[in-house]
Amino acid sequence: MTPDAALLVAQQGLELALVLITVLLVPALVVGLIVSMFQAATQINEMTLSFFPKLIVVVGTLMLAGPWIAQSLVSYTHDLIENIPFIIG
Repeated sequence: MTPDAALLVAQQGLELALVLITVLLVPALVVGLIVSMFQAATQINEMTLSFFPKLIVVVGTLMLAGPWIAQSLVSYTHDLIENIPFIIG
């Protein structure tokens, strides 16, 4: 395996991981920001108030984007396994 092939495989894996993590984190960050603004405006400092809405949004996002996430992972793994002879050289 050449260093270029190893870097390409690692780069593709990191790009896929970044995209999949972003799909889950962005909605949680937006909800966290909204809840934090609500807490600052009302001066309610309850930890569960910020935890449960983010948990619900992440679970909902997983339900909506779960099939796409699974398909992306399966596609990447399939391509990686299919290209093993070319990567090894």
